[in-house]
Amino acid sequence: MDPKTLIIIPTYNEKENLERIVQAIFQVVPFVHILVVDDNSPDGTGNIADRIASENDQLFVLHRSEKQGLGAAYIAGFDYALENNYDRILEMDADFSHDPKYLPEMIKASDHADLVIGSRYVTGGGTKNWSLGRRILSRGGGIYARMILQLQIQDLTAGFVCYRKEALQNIELEDVSSEGYVFQIEMKYRVFLKNMRIREIPIIFPDREEGVSKMNSKIAREAIFQVWKLRWRV
Repeated sequence: MDPKTLIIIPTYNEKENLERIVQAIFQVVPFVHILVVDDNSPDGTGNIADRIASENDQLFVLHRSEKQGLGAAYIAGFDYALENNYDRILEMDADFSHDPKYLPEMIKASDHADLVIGSRYVTGGGTKNWSLGRRILSRGGGIYARMILQLQIQDLTAGFVCYRKEALQNIELEDVSSEGYVFQIEMKYRVFLKNMRIREIPIIFPDREEGVSKMNSKIAREAIFQVWKLRWRV
């Protein structure tokens, strides 16, 4: 029997991608439910999500009044998942940088792990069509955060992950305050501090197909200081 599984997709201006990613997901894991958390996208992504939901009873939409950040979007999605008693909860981007083909393996791996990470930086993983600067920023930032937090997780900023329900129930979601890429680090750090089981499986992470990447050097600079705050706050 398949676990009751929810895939959370936060969106902001993803009209080029949303319908295609939903179709691709259902092709490989037709049993899952999808929750689109839209931050009032000015390009009409929320309207597209509503239309898809009206045609498919396995897709749901959570509308937020404004762009409040990635972390807040995922926390809202986690709350929804726990309220509706999902067994497995996944984070996934709408832009095809997270390939749906990895979903079956991630869900299966969660039978024996509380957190499964789709990892670019374990053997067999990698990136595709990334600039040298982006590779250095991502890899260097991960190494820096691992040193500060004393973790062995190779891909701390990964946003393609699967949690067991029990993991989210045990890590005090109301205390999670980070945004952006540090949110991903904080969630993994909290799972680690609870001595829960963590597994990384390799994925290839290409550059997004449509739209504009939200990563920039300003976000990276902010993360340098936020990791230290995380070390002493959590």
